[in-house]
Amino acid sequence: MAKRDYYEVLGVSKGASADEIKKGFRRKAKELHPDRNSDNPDAETQFKEVNEAYDVLKDGDKKAAYDRFGHAAFENGSAGPGARGGYGPQGQGDFASAFSDVFEDLFGDFMGGQRGGGGRQRAARGSDLRYNLRISLEEAFTGLQKTITVPGSIACSACSGTGAEGGAEPVTCPTCSGMGKVRAQQGFFTVERTCPTCSGTGQIIKDPCKVCAGSGHVEKERTLSVNIPAGVETGTRIRLAGEGDAGMRGGPSGDLYIFIEVREHAIFQREATELYCRVPVSMASAALGGDVEVPTIDGGRSRVKIPAGSQSGRQMRLRGKGMPALRGGTTGDMFIEVAVETPVNLTSRQKELLREFEELSEDNQPETSKFFKKVKSFWDDMTG
Repeated sequence: MAKRDYYEVLGVSKGASADEIKKGFRRKAKELHPDRNSDNPDAETQFKEVNEAYDVLKDGDKKAAYDRFGHAAFENGSAGPGARGGYGPQGQGDFASAFSDVFEDLFGDFMGGQRGGGGRQRAARGSDLRYNLRISLEEAFTGLQKTITVPGSIACSACSGTGAEGGAEPVTCPTCSGMGKVRAQQGFFTVERTCPTCSGTGQIIKDPCKVCAGSGHVEKERTLSVNIPAGVETGTRIRLAGEGDAGMRGGPSGDLYIFIEVREHAIFQREATELYCRVPVSMASAALGGDVEVPTIDGGRSRVKIPAGSQSGRQMRLRGKGMPALRGGTTGDMFIEVAVETPVNLTSRQKELLREFEELSEDNQPETSKFFKKVKSFWDDMTG
């Protein structure tokens, strides 16, 4: 049976660029891979045909010879697709090499993990650490220096972080020759796996440090002084570079992230840079008006005028008495919210006076009058 045209096998035109040829190869290789075509007995043959076509067309010299002479360019012992072992049982190593890029697309980590080869991980960055810090609203207003104790790991001083006794340098892993990966032939495929001897680092320690057992770091609590800026809120994150866990084999340390939580306050409620203070006011003071003294977050006092006839929910603004902005020199405002308090535990005389006051107050309660007029209108519409 005559061989099919290599360009036709890859599904590309004869004038296709190297990139188009590679894309065609990848597409056909995925489409015809035997593992994806278990019901097609010809899949393996077609898969090999795709590989043979790509092996020729990806090589500039072979492609030029093929374009000029066709399949005859590789007959009679010429350097053709099978000249370095072919694609039978004796040539599977070259076959796997030619397909290494598409195998990574098909199988991901199963075929060797990350692109770029090598797999060496001589020095690894340390882990980042998280520390939750609770502060008061007053501390968030002023900012502060806080001393914290952080559990974590530091570089072993006995081996200078190398993990080897006396600080000796690790040696190349004899199993993988420093590559961090080993190859194994499994029938039709060559599979790469992480080296079991060095766990992918490409190095081993012959004489582990007795202090850190070869890890290169030891557990130890550290005391750090942290600057908490004014204006922080719950959820604010502060990063301390290099204060995380120590790196492996001399790698850089991770970072420490401090997450701020501002405790709820007994008097003030906060929304960003604004503060709110709910102030109870007697019925008489709300009706007649008057002054009330309120606290401020800086520890001071402010006198606020309550207008006559104030209702619950009315707000008065104190400019510049809120929280500072975390970034920028602005300061928010403080809002005083009136809460008219209904008296309780009345005496007989107080009740008598209130009833008398109620009888005389028909024209002094506009909101009540408006509401019941709306109610009457609603009921009239329903009955009509």
